[in-house]
Amino acid sequence: MAAPKTRPTDADVTAFLDAVPDARRRDEGHAMRALMERVTGEPAVMWGPTMVGFGSVPVSNASGTNDWFVVGFSPRKGAFTVYGVNDDDRLLADLGPHTTGVSCLYLKRVDAVDADVLEQLVRTAWERAAA
Repeated sequence: MAAPKTRPTDADVTAFLDAVPDARRRDEGHAMRALMERVTGEPAVMWGPTMVGFGSVPVSNASGTNDWFVVGFSPRKGAFTVYGVNDDDRLLADLGPHTTGVSCLYLKRVDAVDADVLEQLVRTAWERAAA
């Protein structure tokens, strides 16, 4: 069985965020890192070359059981992607403009959503994983 491509690395999170070409996405990345570090109490860790994750949990799928971060994000060009927080429909209804995928929350602009609701989404996901 091949090891998953997305695993924690020793890459520098600050260097990754500082290298994001778009200034708004760069700022959003630093702000999201601060929010997630505050909520989780965990340090940011690079997972693969483009994702910043917090904590880890074992996840089982067809390829076996591997670790995955509890919450995380990637400051992608098309949409700022937040992982692990999109299954609370009540909070999502109050968030503001967004779309969702299987395990992703996509934000065109982080400053267009309710910051308190976004923080609560992260907190709820983190607490659920700890239970």
